[in-house]
Amino acid sequence: MSDAIATMIAPPTSLYVHIPWCVKKCPYCDFNSHEQRGPSQEQAYIDALLADLDADLEAYPWMRLRRIESVFFGGGTPSLFAPESIARILDGARARLDFAVDAEITLETNPGTVEHGRFDGYARAGVNRISFGVQSFNDAALKRLGRIHDAAEAERAVAEAQDAGIGEINIDLMYALPEQQLDQALHDIERALALAPTHLSHYQLTLEPNTVFAARPPRLPDEDLAWDMQERCQSMLAAAGFAQYEVSAYAAPQHRCRHNLNYWKFGDYLGIGAGAHGKISDVQRNDIRRPWKLKHPRAYLAHAGSAARLGGDDPVTHAQRPFEFMLNALRLNDGVAASTFGMTTGLSLEEIAVPLAQAVARGWLQPDTSRHIRPTALGSRFLNDLIELFLH
Repeated sequence: MSDAIATMIAPPTSLYVHIPWCVKKCPYCDFNSHEQRGPSQEQAYIDALLADLDADLEAYPWMRLRRIESVFFGGGTPSLFAPESIARILDGARARLDFAVDAEITLETNPGTVEHGRFDGYARAGVNRISFGVQSFNDAALKRLGRIHDAAEAERAVAEAQDAGIGEINIDLMYALPEQQLDQALHDIERALALAPTHLSHYQLTLEPNTVFAARPPRLPDEDLAWDMQERCQSMLAAAGFAQYEVSAYAAPQHRCRHNLNYWKFGDYLGIGAGAHGKISDVQRNDIRRPWKLKHPRAYLAHAGSAARLGGDDPVTHAQRPFEFMLNALRLNDGVAASTFGMTTGLSLEEIAVPLAQAVARGWLQPDTSRHIRPTALGSRFLNDLIELFLH
C-alpha cells in the first residue's frame, strides 16, 4: 500500500469508563466483568481511574486539547456505584478535560441493582442517558439468562429514571433466546415500546467462547426462526417510529447514541478502567494507537497510575486502517461521508479503490463511493463478506 496522502484531522473524542464488578456473572456474558465479593473497593477504584486518566494524558498530551463529546460508563454494572461516586469520577474528568456543554453521558444500569431514588442522584451527577440491560420482559427467559431482575423491576426502574428527568433512555433486548418463540420476541418489543424509551438495542443472543453457555449450550431457536424474529421485530419497531441506523440499534428521531456513533465513525476515545480499550490519533504524526488496560481489577488497582497499567498499546498501521474503518462504518445503515475515511485514517480513497469497486460490482455498496460509502440492503445482509474485502 502506498503512503498516506490524505490529511488526518482530529476526530471527535469520547471517554469510556469501565466499572468491572457485577452482582452475578451471566452465563452468556463474555465482557470483562467480575462478581463483587468482599468489601467495596469503590473509592480506591475511583482513585485508580483518575490516576489512569492522568497517565493517559501524560502519554498523549494533545488529548487535553480535545473536546469530550460523550462519556459512557460500561461494565460490569456501573449502577453498583453510588451517585456520589459517579459524580466524583465526572468531576475529576471535567477538571482534566474540556467537556462539550451538551456532552452525552450514559450510565449502563442493571434494573436489579438500582435502589429507589438513585436516579435523582445520577441526574445531579451529570448523567443524562441511561441504558437498561433488560434483555427480556419474560420472567422465565430472564431466569434462563441468569438475570437478577424480573420484568416488573425493569418496568419500575425505567419509570423511575424518567421521573428523575433523565430523558434519554435505552433498553437492551436480546432475541433468539433459549426456548423462545416468535410471539415472545414480539411481546418483548411491545412491552419495551410501552415504556416510551428513546432508543432500543436489539441483538441476537450468540454463544461466545469462554462463557457458561458456550460450555453447556442451551437449546436456541433455529436460524429460520431467529431470522423471522429479527424481521418481525424490525417491522414493529419501524411502525413505532424507531429507525434502524446500525445493525442492532434503533432510535426515535434525533435520539441516536452519540457515543456509539463516534465508535462507528472511527472517532477517538480515551478508555479508563480495568480492561478498557482506547483509540488515540496523533494527527501531527499520522499515528493511530489502540491502548488497553490490565483486565483484572486487582492488577489494575495495583498499577493504574503507572506504565504497568497497560495490557498493550498497539499501532494501527496504514495497511490495517481500511479494514478497521470499514469494520465500524459499514455497520451504519446510512454509511459515512467518503471524506470521513481520509480525515480519520490519513489515507486517500485511491488506497481502497479496488475493494470499493468490487463491493459495488457485487451489489454490496451504493455506487457513488466517491461521495458516500453506504451499504446496500444486500451488503448489510452479507456484512462480514463486505468488510473482508478491505482486509489486507
